Amino acid sequence: MSATRPATCQMFETPIIERFSRIHPATPLFFWLPVLAYLGYRAAANGVGIGTGLGLAFAGLIVWTLTEYFLHRYLFHYVGPRPWQRRMYFVLHGVHHDFPQDADRLVMPLGASVPLGSLFYALFLVAFGRPYVDPLFIGFGLGYLTYDGMHYALHHFRMSSRWGKWLKRNHMIHHHTGENARWGVSSPLWDWVFRTMGE
Repeated sequence: MSATRPATCQMFETPIIERFSRIHPATPLFFWLPVLAYLGYRAAANGVGIGTGLGLAFAGLIVWTLTEYFLHRYLFHYVGPRPWQRRMYFVLHGVHHDFPQDADRLVMPLGASVPLGSLFYALFLVAFGRPYVDPLFIGFGLGYLTYDGMHYALHHFRMSSRWGKWLKRNHMIHHHTGENARWGVSSPLWDWVFRTMGE
């Protein structure tokens, strides 16, 4: 009789760090949605019209899909030759490939998403200035929340729609037979553009 594979592992020896490496899948929504709502209020108060705001939010969403693709392909799957690089890969993403059903590690912990979100907001602010940064970041943030929620759903829910079934199959191929392809999780757009759908 074969032993059942564990669903999770301990990543850190320090209990507090180990605790904060885990997150309830709804936590990003409870944190980020009020932030994005405030940015929407501020954009309106600063005179950004509905049409301009929606256009910038859509642009932010497209920027998110590209960011998701590049982060997943070039950062999350980078395994360098040095021990600290291999450890970094495991902490960032390798643990997910080793334990794909670990429900506490399917969305990004706030300890990672808040600094990354702040960094992208600062980059957008430098590039586009006020007041356009806020609606752009709203689209980017909604794209991120869609990615996190979809990633959780692809691993833990049965997909009933045709599109949902296709996305789940696409992601499972990445996990099981095509780890060097199919980098898009919430959208296959950039895999099609860059021809990385694999077999």
